[in-house]
Parts: sequence; C-alpha cells; structure tokens
Amino acid sequence: MIHGWLGKVIFDHPAALCAKLAAGELDVALVSSVEFLRNPIYSIVDGVSISSQGPAYSVFVACAHESPLPNIELDPASQTSATLLRYLIAERGQHFCATEIAEDKLSPLRPGHARLLIGDQAIRFRHKFADAYRYWDLGEEWRDVTGVPFVYALWLVRPEVKNAKGIAEELRARRDENLRNLNTLIDTVTEFTAEFCEHYYRDFIQFALGPREKEGLIAFQHLCEKHEILPPRVLDLRLI
Repeated sequence: MIHGWLGKVIFDHPAALCAKLAAGELDVALVSSVEFLRNPIYSIVDGVSISSQGPAYSVFVACAHESPLPNIELDPASQTSATLLRYLIAERGQHFCATEIAEDKLSPLRPGHARLLIGDQAIRFRHKFADAYRYWDLGEEWRDVTGVPFVYALWLVRPEVKNAKGIAEELRARRDENLRNLNTLIDTVTEFTAEFCEHYYRDFIQFALGPREKEGLIAFQHLCEKHEILPPRVLDLRLI
C-alpha cells in the first residue's frame, strides 16, 4: 500500500492514526473504515482499501469453544474490528462483556475468556497456538451474514488538503505497482515464510474498493445503525 512513497510516512496503530487524522495532525491516513462512518468529513481514495471477500485470517476472536464467550478481550487499537464484532454478536441475539486485552497479546487465553486479535499479532498468535483454540474469523462471519465483502481500512484525506486528487492518483499507483511486484516485496519479509505471505496476500486480504466493497461498506453502516452502534445518517462516500 505504501512501499515506494516518497513523502513523510508515520506508522502507528489504527486507533492512534484515527485520532491523529481527526485532530488534523495527519493530512492523509490509511485508517479503520469505521472512522469514516462515524465522522464522514473526509474524502476517500477511490479504488483502494484493505478488505476481504470472506475469511481474512488475521481478524478473529480466539476462543476455546465454537462461538465467542461472554468475556472478550478487546484491543483498543482495533476500532473497526471491535465494531464489527459488536454487530455480529448482536445479530446472534447475544451480548458480551468487553475486558482489557492482556498486556502480552501472545499469552494463552485466561479461563472463560476469548480474545479479539488483528494484523501481525493475530498471525503470530495463530502460528504459536495453532489448533489449541478455535478462531472465529470475522470476515468469514460477515460474508455468511451479508454476502458482501468487508472493508477494514480506507485511505482518508482531510477536507482542507490541497491536491487531494493528485495524492489519490499516486496512492492508487503505489498499490498497483506493488501488487505487480508482490513476489519481490514478499522476499523482504523475514518473520513469515514466503509461502504463507503469498497465500495471505493473494487469497485472504484484498486491496480494491470497487462496487462490491462499497456495497459492503454501506451495508456495514446500515447494520450498525440498526443495532444503534452508529447514529443514522445519509452517507456520501466522497470518492476522489
């Protein structure tokens, strides 16, 4: 998404990036899609997202049983995933108690607890514990409920930024170029095997924002409104 970008880049957890973007400390950020749904002042870079057509592999609740338990440890960095989890649990007619995630995210689960994990930490957890736990993949559950992709993250641009269209064009170009050279980028990864990365980036995580992904984003807004997770509003995607 960002390899080859020539400007200044700040890396941080999703929730921290959302806060910095909202405060005007960042001009453009790749952040949780729920940041746009709850504060739709931004422009969205059209055509680009982090999404999944089904299982995402790296966004899940780890638990000892077939379905998540009432006590789920939430990572405050994962705002979209936590919101998605609340919706999916509500659709089941269930409730859960959110607790603070263990300081060591790769520690075993506490008795009677489940844990929401995203990103590299989620992959590390699955590799460490393998079949010791069940993994409730939120992307897979969302697809089974709605039939559309789920959008985890979007490039958002603040309204006062000049040359927003030029920035959007360059971000699309970065994504396209890096996907064309994905095998070369995978060769630079040292923590995970090339075989795993190839499978993960081609079969689980997607990087488009087309009609189906936009349908999924709007569906997420409507269903969160239904369960009073987000306030009702008419959504303008503000694509650039």
